[in-house]
Amino acid sequence: MDHELCNRERSASLDLLLRFQRLLVSKLYPGDCVGQVPNTYSPDLLGVGSLLKKYTALLCTHIGDILPVATSIASTSHRHFAEVSRVVDGDLTGILLPELVVSIVLLLSKNAGLMQEAGAIPLLAGLLEHLDRFNHLAPGKERDDNEDLAWPGIMGSFFTGQSCRNNEEVTLIRKADLENHNKDGGFWTVIDGKVYDIKDFQTQSLTGSSIL
Repeated sequence: MDHELCNRERSASLDLLLRFQRLLVSKLYPGDCVGQVPNTYSPDLLGVGSLLKKYTALLCTHIGDILPVATSIASTSHRHFAEVSRVVDGDLTGILLPELVVSIVLLLSKNAGLMQEAGAIPLLAGLLEHLDRFNHLAPGKERDDNEDLAWPGIMGSFFTGQSCRNNEEVTLIRKADLENHNKDGGFWTVIDGKVYDIKDFQTQSLTGSSIL
């Protein structure tokens, strides 16, 4: 229901742009044609790629103008950030950009050569700094980052600068030790020769113990 309400509130011009964007992507998506010489593209296909680049350039120019203003206002308070986020979410930044990024990544995985010819990807890279500044204003960002980094063994050693290889106090755990620990209700697992305790993660996981 929320999605339908959002669609009703969306302007006709924005809806038209979204349809146009999807049309461009669908024209570039590889079909089941046979007999095409590798790395050779029809003039029509190259024309669509050029059109995608122009479209992406115009979109990035607009978003590049909007985001610094949004960031300036959002930095005032959490309330301002919430209001600005709501506005941005209903603008080109929140409706067209996410789908365009996903579509280009998909096209890149299917036909990297054509996407390199089109040249739309470097244009998107120019938005990263603007997006990063805006996202850093989100309330609770530090807490979310800490929770992401707290998962055992993922990035902890990278950010602390301490590697297990350089740590002289590394404990050697035998296979029998691990099996006995898990029989007693523990939850150790081995990844790339290192033992991780994922007991705390087990209670938060929605996938169930069997998958873990």
